[in-house]
Amino acid sequence: MTDEPLVRVADDRGVAVVTLDSPHNRNALSTRLVTGLYEAFADAAADPAVRAVLLTHTGGTFCAGADLSEAVSGDPTDGPLGLAKLLRTIVELPKPVLAAVTGHVRAGGLGLLAACDISAAGPGSSFAFTESRLGLAPAVISMPVLPRVDPRAAARYYLTGERFDAAEAARIGLVTLAGEPSSELAPVLDGIRRASPQGLAESKRLTTADVLRAFDRDTRPLADLSARLFGSDEAREGMTAFLERRSPVWAPDDAPSSRGHSL
Repeated sequence: MTDEPLVRVADDRGVAVVTLDSPHNRNALSTRLVTGLYEAFADAAADPAVRAVLLTHTGGTFCAGADLSEAVSGDPTDGPLGLAKLLRTIVELPKPVLAAVTGHVRAGGLGLLAACDISAAGPGSSFAFTESRLGLAPAVISMPVLPRVDPRAAARYYLTGERFDAAEAARIGLVTLAGEPSSELAPVLDGIRRASPQGLAESKRLTTADVLRAFDRDTRPLADLSARLFGSDEAREGMTAFLERRSPVWAPDDAPSSRGHSL
């Protein structure tokens, strides 16, 4: 295993640019990647020169969600609480967190995106809540997702696992802007650089209050639900089918492989 970091950080005039750099597994939320994100956000919170965080990625996928190879072999109780802690860290960070997406986002990656304050998705990006096709449910990620997304759209995409594009993601409230992230976020970052640290922190506190109430209320029950599902026989079949590039036993004979469902 390489010791190269999976999360890279650079400064852009007071904005900490945090890059997910694990393209070999589609920037899945492995233990190493999550640890790198914790460190990047902790450093940004402690550095008075950092006004905001910009989350971006290498490769064609922003984040594919849980690292299924770890989920199949590991303790199913570890991942959900760790993901909940990471998402809450982003929501509670006293500095704005933005996301620039130019690739695919799936499952838990949508929770990462929804936890950000402002996001832009390019024309090549696509989105899907694929959990139901794997015998799972979007449990933990619902805490940042459901307060932001249109309820009817959430019902459709949670249940079907359908893909949708950047324009639809913006229409339903999953992302802020549909368009080339560099141009769409330029005026946003300019405004943030002109704002005071105190003004940013207190303004963010107002806009994230409902999301944090969801974390206060639902973290334990949703983490327990997620752990139960990850440990179930049905989910193990779904995740194994995905890794083996085949359809799970419950899918129609003419269905594409689980890999096709995901990306």
